[in-house]
Amino acid sequence: MAESEMAVIKPEAMKSYIWLQTVDGSIQQVEEEVALFCPMICRERHQAGMGASKNYAISLPQRVNPASLGLILDYCRFHQVPGRSNKERKSFDEKFIKMDTKGLCELTSAADALQLRPLVDLTSRALARMIEGRTPEEIREIFHLPDDLTEEEKLEPLRNITADPRIRLLNRLYAKKRKELKERQMVQVME
Repeated sequence: MAESEMAVIKPEAMKSYIWLQTVDGSIQQVEEEVALFCPMICRERHQAGMGASKNYAISLPQRVNPASLGLILDYCRFHQVPGRSNKERKSFDEKFIKMDTKGLCELTSAADALQLRPLVDLTSRALARMIEGRTPEEIREIFHLPDDLTEEEKLEPLRNITADPRIRLLNRLYAKKRKELKERQMVQVME
């Protein structure tokens, strides 16, 4: 091939790709530089030699569904580009995490499975902001969790590994509440 012919080849045509398979069996062809932003994929590619073709696609962990993978790849495409300012990254991240609780939990789990620490940190902080200052009942409502604790279980003493005086105070209050609960139960039994 002459030099003039080589100059015509566009950089996009020279990209290399990796094949990824999600738990539902779907296989996606992804730009190698984007996919290798995820440590788990990078390890599978270099240590096991997987991902070179559709027949040898990298099997992703069960927690990585196609929707989560798409979001993770969008995150990687944006963040792997050098030269972006912190302001651009912060703006992207703020828009990126605006989703419902279920989606955010799934994304956190998938990012953790792919060992993509920056995304795990970002989504975990978003989840923490959602529950900050909320009561246990409000948190259960946010995450659609059943309240399966009995009144007694809710009042069990907390483990105080750090000798925190606030936990000691809370445990004393719980002890008082447990005593009141037992007295009420005794009165009900006697009636």
